[in-house]
Amino acid sequence: MSRFRVLQFNMQFGQIWDAQDPDGAPIDVQQAIDEIGRHEADVIMLQEVEQALPDGQQVEPPPHFGRLKAALTDYHSFFSYPRADSRELPFGIGLAIFSRTLLVDVVREDIPSPPVEFDFFGETRTPTDRLLIGAKTAIGGHELALLNTHLLAFFMLNSSSEMHGAQRAQVGERLRDAELPTLLCGDFNVSNTQSLVDEYGEFGFHTVQQEQVTWRRQPLVLDHIFHNAALRCVDHQVVPTLASDHHVLLADFEFAG
Repeated sequence: MSRFRVLQFNMQFGQIWDAQDPDGAPIDVQQAIDEIGRHEADVIMLQEVEQALPDGQQVEPPPHFGRLKAALTDYHSFFSYPRADSRELPFGIGLAIFSRTLLVDVVREDIPSPPVEFDFFGETRTPTDRLLIGAKTAIGGHELALLNTHLLAFFMLNSSSEMHGAQRAQVGERLRDAELPTLLCGDFNVSNTQSLVDEYGEFGFHTVQQEQVTWRRQPLVLDHIFHNAALRCVDHQVVPTLASDHHVLLADFEFAG
């Protein structure tokens, strides 16, 4: 296989998009599954697979991931929750990687959040930790490293990831040390896209696109597929969907030599 397709998607635990009531929209995991499946990607990177439960409870086995596995029978997969925390808010948690080729050397790495205080319905809160997961696979005889993350949205806490750069820098350490053809996908929750692109560009990584908005709630490019010079992006597309408050990001790659 000389070309392969990557799908990046924050599925918001299957909550569909309703512009009139985005926070009260129903959860329809099947709609997310159908959206993911129709693109026939070779590698699928997902964020917010599950919905956080009260007191940080984490259901095992994770139900939405189970439905995804049952539907994507031709794929190997890996899922992880973030570190359990009673402060977790009722939003999306959990990362998943699906690949048509075998996943090996899977890893998970907790990404600490700083104690930035914010108001949540009149209560002062601090954010929970974030997560990075990874694996290796082989496509067309080429070894490939896969990384997937979901960082804290500092811009929603009246702050910025430029001011609190430790999460971005921790992920950047993985890029700095990359020796294989490597993909980094995720919801980076960075409102100043250029600052993130410049930071990871110092490690030789480029995003497939930074012009088209990927989030419905604000006109921001939060979702990215970064790659190093060992991979060549030959096509990409932002695909609007009502299956989440995020759009799907697709990219087709070839190995560069």
